[in-house]
Amino acid sequence: MNTQAFYLPAKGGQRFCLFHPARAGPPLGSVLYVHPFAEEMNKSRRMAALQSRALAQEGYAVLQIDLLGCGDSSGDFGDASWDAWLDDICLACQWLQHKASAPLWLWGLRAGCLLAADAALRMAGDCQFIFWQPSTSGRLVLQQFLRMKLAGDMLSGNAKGAMEALRAELAAGRPIEVAGYALSSPLALGLERATLQPPAQAGRVEWLELSMQEGATLSPASLARQSSWVQAGWKLAGRLVHGPAFWQSTEIEEAPGLIAASLASLVDRVPA
Repeated sequence: MNTQAFYLPAKGGQRFCLFHPARAGPPLGSVLYVHPFAEEMNKSRRMAALQSRALAQEGYAVLQIDLLGCGDSSGDFGDASWDAWLDDICLACQWLQHKASAPLWLWGLRAGCLLAADAALRMAGDCQFIFWQPSTSGRLVLQQFLRMKLAGDMLSGNAKGAMEALRAELAAGRPIEVAGYALSSPLALGLERATLQPPAQAGRVEWLELSMQEGATLSPASLARQSSWVQAGWKLAGRLVHGPAFWQSTEIEEAPGLIAASLASLVDRVPA
């Protein structure tokens, strides 16, 4: 089982990919990893690699892709747009399905879940989802990201006015810089509009969240969004796993319980 690194030709250049072939025989499923937003991607690389290898060992074909302007792919972060990222995901799914014809799973982390759900709306055919700590509102993700630029204004009590000024810049089509990332208007506005809505073609969703608190439960926002997917006909299994928020920790951390829970979820729920 050898991981294969390659560049996938795409609009505006190339996308860096890692392909983890299934350990032996026909794959049980093909899994595309959709990484989270900005610095959360870098913090999560270790966990994404560990989970990808574990899935491949269990018989799944896994593809990791750096979206436009991210990681080792072409372009700068400021070149990215929400639509361009959705195009990248669809392109990666096409490559993966050609390489490993098997039931398709879109595995997203945080804002990657928003991208995965949006991309599924563009694609023909069925897909299933693995959601890791899913962001249910792109508007909230954008707001939290912009707050990193406003740390000083928040201390001075001028955060509201500063936030409105940033949003005005983006609405006018002008990019802004946040924590070393050039954020384009098309990316910001696309993210802001995104919500975790179920595609019409129902399938399965494995919804996994992390907490370090004993006795913690899923948040009301998560439960409400899960209910909307169930009402739309999706077979959803939600679970809280003990582990750290590795996507935002200062040091690179691991959550082995999340890897084990993800494997158990897929092995038990491979579509017929």
